Formats: sequence, C-alpha cells, structure tokens
Amino acid sequence: MANPKAFLTVNRKEAGYRPVMERITDFGEVEQTLNMEDRREQASRCMDCGVPFCHWACPLGNLIPEWQDLLYRGKWQEAYRLLTQTNNFPEFTGRVCPALCEKSCVLNMERQPLTIRENEAAIAEHAFLEDYVKASPPANRTGKRVAVVGSGPAGLAVADMLNRQGHEVTVYEKDEYTGGLLRLGIPDFKLNKGIIDRRLNLMMEEGVEFVTSTEVGVDIPAERLIEEFDAVCLATGAGVPRDLAVENRELRGIYFALDFLKQQNRVIAGQTFEAAERILAKGKRVLVIGGGDTGSDCVGTAVRQRALSVTQIEILPKPPEEVNPDTPWPLYPNILKTSSSHKEGCTRRWALASERFIGSGGEVTGVEVMEVEWRKDAAGRFAMQGTDRREVIEADLVLLSMGFVSPVHEGLLDGLGVKYDSRGNVLAVGPGESSVAKVFVAGDVTTGASLVVRAIESGRRAAEAIGKFLAESPSSPQGR
Repeated sequence: MANPKAFLTVNRKEAGYRPVMERITDFGEVEQTLNMEDRREQASRCMDCGVPFCHWACPLGNLIPEWQDLLYRGKWQEAYRLLTQTNNFPEFTGRVCPALCEKSCVLNMERQPLTIRENEAAIAEHAFLEDYVKASPPANRTGKRVAVVGSGPAGLAVADMLNRQGHEVTVYEKDEYTGGLLRLGIPDFKLNKGIIDRRLNLMMEEGVEFVTSTEVGVDIPAERLIEEFDAVCLATGAGVPRDLAVENRELRGIYFALDFLKQQNRVIAGQTFEAAERILAKGKRVLVIGGGDTGSDCVGTAVRQRALSVTQIEILPKPPEEVNPDTPWPLYPNILKTSSSHKEGCTRRWALASERFIGSGGEVTGVEVMEVEWRKDAAGRFAMQGTDRREVIEADLVLLSMGFVSPVHEGLLDGLGVKYDSRGNVLAVGPGESSVAKVFVAGDVTTGASLVVRAIESGRRAAEAIGKFLAESPSSPQGR
C-alpha cells in the first residue's frame, strides 16, 4: 500500500485543461499535466483495497493498485513494465479512456476517486521521455504469417501480441493512414497523432508490416489472404453509421459525424480539399444530433472552426448530475457527462426526437424536433412517448452522431462468407474465432461499437486464440 493515510489527507487533484480562450484557437491537446511530485502524491491515495474494484472494472484487468504503489515510490520504469503487461498502448487509453476503473474506485463513493487514467498517461509519457521504451524484436521467428485487416486499436493489439510471439504480421488499412479511428475519428485536441506515430514506429522496428490505402475485398481479393497467410484477423470496426431516415434527409449540409471529424483530421495532417467538398462550420449554426462522445468531439471541432453557434440534442432524458440510483457504485454511473468541448460553448438539450429536416434551395436550414417523455412500463423498462410539443431548431450544418449499426458487410465480410449475429456483427463462434476456418475477429467488428480499451482487450484475446491455432497448425503454406 502506498500511503495508508493519504486517502484521508490528500484530495483528488486533476491536471485540468488549458484555458478555454487559448485552446479553442488550435487543435493541440487540451489536457494539462501535473508535475512528478503531484502525480506521486495522487498515486499515494490508492487504498490497495482488499477487493480492487478498479481491477474488476477494467476490461484489460490492469494491475492498478500495484502500479500506483510503484509510482508513489518513484519506481517509474517498474510501473511502466507492470502496466504494459496488460495494456499494449497505455499512452492511448491514458488519454481517451472514460476510466471505468475510476468509476468503480472505492473512493468514488465520496466522489473523490483516484486519478487512475491521468496516472497511467503520466507513467507512459515518463517512459518515453526517459527513453526506456525501446523496440524489442522477437529473438526468433516461427515462419507463420498472419494478416490483420484494420489498423485501429484492436488490429494493432493483435499485431503487437502476435509479433511478440515471433509470427510475421502484416496489417492492411483501407485509409491512407495507419491507426483507424484513433487516427481519423478522434480529434487531435484529445489525442495528438504524434503519439500514434511514436508507437507505430516502434512496432515497425519490431517487424510489423503496415500496408495502407489497400482495401481487402476490393484492392486485394479476400481469398488471396486466405491462401497466402496462415491466419487472418478481421479488425475492421463497425463502419455503418446509424442514419436518420426522416423527411428531407437529402438536403445539403447534413453529414455523418465521422465524415466531419475525419476530414478535419486529414486537414490537420496537411491535406487540402476543394471548397465544394469541405465540411466547414465557420459562421454556421451547427446542430449535433446525438449526445455521446463522438457528438462531443463534433462540438469541440465546430467551435475551433469558428461556428456561429453549436447546439447538441439527445433523444434520451437528461441524466442525473451526480448520483443515479439506477446505476449504483461500483457500476459505471449513468450520470451527466460534461466534456472539455461542452465547456467551450455549446447549448445542450435532451428528450428531443428529430422529426424532419427543413430546407431552402436544397440547403438545410433547420430541424423540426418533438419533445418526448420516457416512462417505465410494467416490466420496469423505459419506453418513449411522443408529445404535441414541437419546435424548429435553426441549423446550417447538421451532424448525425447517433452511433453505429454494424460493420460493413459488402465486400470483405460477405466475400468471406462469415456468419453474423442478430445485430449484424460478425459472429464469434469461439474466443476470437469466426465461422470461417483460419479467420478470426477482434474489436468492434464482432462486439459492436465500443471503447478503445475494450478493443485492445478484444485484440489481445483474439491474438491468444490465433497463437493457439498457429501452434497446432502444420507448417506455413508452400509456394510463396
């Protein structure tokens, strides 16, 4: 245990964010950092509980109390080594994870949880700063070859784990950059892309091969991968966004959230777009439909693009602000979440259903919304009921951020003949196994849209299944 009295004498201290009027002028990371002594003091607050609910809540099973103790004692390198035993990319999760662990921390009963996520990021950054994160290629190669389709967090985790085992891994990415939604879906103000490049460079030094701008199933026949590799892992994500099929959906100025976010990330990376194809919020009344994290990212991006105003609406009711009896500790609480983007200037509204789009000259000018009420039925489940209360929210740019339906079936998945579950995700018939021989699955393609931390965990589990399969398989196919 770090300091047996610290949880009583030391309050939670967050690093906080850069000042609003400064950060909205650029796309630099908004979160600040604490100095090393403050960070060690925060680590000292860990109670080393008899039942570590933080460990229970973490999808990766991170050994949180143990590396908090090492951090408190100034053993940064040992803390990093322990952290990376369960998490391939703590520099990612330390920035973008919603910290399920903190919500289950015993100290959260007093709303003073340990700063686990920030501590994790600090350990990772200290490791890179002190240059003890080194490329470590496997000493021996097995001769087995694995193709990973998709370079998001799940695909990267699969590739990293299998490469460590000595297998030859090739990662295929349909976009021009490696990283999946880490690269193109998350704004730079939350995750600077240099952080991704730093890790990718290490993986390449260790022997992982990355092939970009190549869509398997289109540019390369899926059958070719089956023939040339000993195993194939699908980690393509859940790429079909949920649409809003209402009147006048065809109006110009209505876009899916990821189209907006991806284009801005490409602009920051140096790409240029013609005025006709540029999705720009400058001087416009922006309406974000959907209240999740992606919607919040749209808010922050629109603010930085100098939107005239930004409104975010959600069909669900407004959650409680601090305590929700329906999700008691140690469960993840369904309470109001206010992001750094929301604090930069945004009107937020709840219990509104979008009825139809309104336009002029082919351009969207607003959305007619209806207030809805949520009531529990006899079984205790919430059911939505419409009302007669309607209004029009004026908007020149509408961003649809309502989640994802399923992975894209056409092309690769249908071509392979994989089975789907009731939600349209690729069915896992065993841990990480699809219904097709030699084909494995990891991440959102099989779980549905989820968190980066869950994608990494799914990738590690798939890599374990692939490793076992390869160990039991005969030598690699001949004639290569």
